[in-house]
Amino acid sequence: MNGTMHQARNDIQAVQVDAVKPVEVAPGVIRRHLPGAGRSTGWLYDLVPGVEWPESDLHVGQGRCYYLLFGEITTGDRQLGPGSYIVVNPDDPFRPRTATGARLVGVSVPD
Repeated sequence: MNGTMHQARNDIQAVQVDAVKPVEVAPGVIRRHLPGAGRSTGWLYDLVPGVEWPESDLHVGQGRCYYLLFGEITTGDRQLGPGSYIVVNPDDPFRPRTATGARLVGVSVPD
């Protein structure tokens, strides 16, 4: 130890998610990029009623976690409602669809 004291930094980030610029990544799929910590990345997705994710969302070597804020989604044969926490392992596909519309917050975590 060299005798140097390291103080913790206060790098807390906060954003109003609806103020973050929306980007339509596919018809009916709106994404907002949110700050992450370390190597993680945050996202907010809005899915309009009747939309299906256009292709399998496959992230090689990167797990993803989503929290369904409102609406309903179907993934595979499972229908999930508000309050659902979804964990997608690295290399596993995720292709939700919704009849009602939905809002999900997600975090991508590299291995």
